[in-house]
Amino acid sequence: MSATVLSGKEPAAAIRAETSAEAAELAAAGTPPKLAVVVATADESSAWYVRSIARSAEKAGIACDIVDLGADATAGAIRERLSGLSADDAVHGIILQTPLPAGAALEDLASAIAFEKDVDGAAPLSLGRLVAGLPAFAPATAEAVMAILDHYGIELTGRHAVVVGRSTVVGKPVAHLLLDRNATVTVCHSRTVDLAAVTSTADVVVAAVGRAGLITAEYVRPGAVVVDVGTNPTEDGGLAGDVDAASVAERAGALTPVPGGVGPVTTALLLRHTVQAAARAAIR
Repeated sequence: MSATVLSGKEPAAAIRAETSAEAAELAAAGTPPKLAVVVATADESSAWYVRSIARSAEKAGIACDIVDLGADATAGAIRERLSGLSADDAVHGIILQTPLPAGAALEDLASAIAFEKDVDGAAPLSLGRLVAGLPAFAPATAEAVMAILDHYGIELTGRHAVVVGRSTVVGKPVAHLLLDRNATVTVCHSRTVDLAAVTSTADVVVAAVGRAGLITAEYVRPGAVVVDVGTNPTEDGGLAGDVDAASVAERAGALTPVPGGVGPVTTALLLRHTVQAAARAAIR
């Protein structure tokens, strides 16, 4: 068996095309979509990602302001800027880029982002509304998992899905999104006893734990669908997933690549969320 590659390039392209068309319509009607990315780090990989978002936004016809507060910014300064952007009617989407300076916590600062502008679903209020079934943006990476599964017609109703990882960025929200699609969901984490015994029973495995190569062939049931959310930096400057692709590809039925899987869809969804936020603002 050789797993089908679930590339993120095709679903990302479809999302970008739809987003660009909607952005053009909004701009013509007097509401040009605008995204603000708040940065308080000197981390080069973070800077590369922010530049990537800005380039993608430009191609989609979305204005993108990079608000660089410097790596020594205080939590108070970051919160003040987020509050100001939340009150700015010209800004429709806000992202607080990580990592953050020492003493600044994402969970605390993200609460300063108005939930209707929280396009990456980072604020506790957004996650709470998501769980409660109320309108809110899901974290883009978690939603990207679902977008890939949908694009390739992966049936979820009645299937057993195992999520490895319990972060509020991916693990918990993707578990709720899978539940909403009638999957039976198990969430595993660092304290799970005999992880392979659990994951090998799953029809769908979502690996989002941040440990390169953790999921190997013995963790996967033959024919299972495996979504690799991991983006672990390698010594040569590349990226490695949470899945050992070489071994898992010989056992799984389908597998997302790293890079080129969840990542492109995540960026596309951040921009789509910004356009959706602008559309809602235009009718308020």
